[in-house]
Amino acid sequence: MSEFMNVTVVKKANVYFGGNVTSRTLRFADGTVKTLGFMLPGEYTFNTASSEVMDIISGELEVWLPDAGQWRVVQGGESFDVPSNAQFTVKIKSPTDYCCSFGQ
Repeated sequence: MSEFMNVTVVKKANVYFGGNVTSRTLRFADGTVKTLGFMLPGEYTFNTASSEVMDIISGELEVWLPDAGQWRVVQGGESFDVPSNAQFTVKIKSPTDYCCSFGQ
């Protein structure tokens, strides 16, 4: 899906790691929440409250997921799941555009 219809966009950006990671929050009528974001090259560690699905639109990264035991390469067109109440690390290899969908 290349676009979303009938959403509310939160104007204020989510800014992390000195501006190297930014996103905007989208709220859907059914209660679904997603963020659309962009990450510059670097290494970043995140903590989750709810589960997440990270769809990588473009770019390339490596991700270290809980209990994975190794880095996994993820490129544009691929995705990965992160469990709730977890920590994961990404190494951004090239500027990366992403969509994050949050569990309920």
